[in-house]
Amino acid sequence: MAAPPDMELPAALSLELLPTDPLLLILSFLDYRDLVSCCYLNRRLNQLSSHDPLWKRHCKKYWLISDEEKSRRNQGWRAMFISTYRDLGRYIHYYATLKKAWDDLEQYLGQWCPRMIGSLKESVREEDLDAVEAQIHCKLPDDYRCSFRIHNGQKLVVPGLMGSMALSNHYRSEDLLDIDTAAGGFQQRLGLKQCLPLTFCIHTGLSQYMALESVEGRNKYEIFYQCPDQMARNPSAIVMFITGTSYLEWFTSYVNKVVTGGYPIIRDQIFRYVHDKDCVATTEDITVSVSTSFLPELSSVHPPHYFFTYRIRIEMSKDALPENACQLESRYWRITNAKGDVEEVQGPGVVGEFPVISPGKVYEYTSCTTFSTTSGYMEGYYTFHCLYNKDRFFNVTIPRFHMVCPTFKVSTA
Repeated sequence: MAAPPDMELPAALSLELLPTDPLLLILSFLDYRDLVSCCYLNRRLNQLSSHDPLWKRHCKKYWLISDEEKSRRNQGWRAMFISTYRDLGRYIHYYATLKKAWDDLEQYLGQWCPRMIGSLKESVREEDLDAVEAQIHCKLPDDYRCSFRIHNGQKLVVPGLMGSMALSNHYRSEDLLDIDTAAGGFQQRLGLKQCLPLTFCIHTGLSQYMALESVEGRNKYEIFYQCPDQMARNPSAIVMFITGTSYLEWFTSYVNKVVTGGYPIIRDQIFRYVHDKDCVATTEDITVSVSTSFLPELSSVHPPHYFFTYRIRIEMSKDALPENACQLESRYWRITNAKGDVEEVQGPGVVGEFPVISPGKVYEYTSCTTFSTTSGYMEGYYTFHCLYNKDRFFNVTIPRFHMVCPTFKVSTA
């Protein structure tokens, strides 16, 4: 509706007349790109968008710069944001996530695996990563490059940063490769064409690879273990057990599992056993819990042979009466594969031992099993006899625990 002819309209508000504080409040909600754009609109917005406290949020959000670091560097927030952006700007969508993962991992290792800290290498320069791309004639994904701007993997040592696994006659410990070693292992052969190794185990020769291109049935940046297809006529045919869809997802999910206690620390090493919190059973004063792991280096798809290891923890409550101390006599297993085929196993002790359990004591052991199907489960019980009443025997439930092979693909080489 038009205004009456005798009504006086207010003059248009000028940006120069608006008070500073509300404008700064509005600017504080803008992302760094919009804040930069404001610098080019007019003189007033240029002055306001250069207000140093506005850049504190962006420094913390994108570069994880703390107040202590600001004091140490003796720079303003805006100057620090700009200088960091000039160096790491292409990684702005990855840096904070990867830097936090590395910081969390270092803090955790310092507490639980201190000798592993010394194996970590310092960051690489941008030109070093460019030189590797020129060497392998392939582009590296930005999340991978970003991680190596923080830490250049680790030295080839034991234990490896990416986890260990040990059985009676088998040991694996994976190092996170530095950029030069990874480039030296870049593959162009049939079956692993344009694949870059991320990890390496000195004992088994096992690596996890990242596909730098979508070839031979792989998705670009997919990460996998490879094993030979033993029934294929072509020796280049391999099977790929998928462990990640991108470097960012692969690395941060592993770190999260480590720092939240998802993997046990055994002899100053990270062991890659996965524990299902529901996989716990208590009988009287004794609690049994189970964690499991899939071993790709001992598995095969053709012919079907899926190898799993499991670690069992048997613990008596510290509040139990001393006369409840007992000794494990025998075990019974009911093993079921994905087809419903059942195998029953019964025998004395566990791994050749007959452990004694008393209040507050823990006994752990590792064993293994194989399936001809990609999944299966085990359950059963231990039979104990009381040390102070040798005529009393009782069964302790082993909770049902499932083992599932990771997603796999057959190479189309």
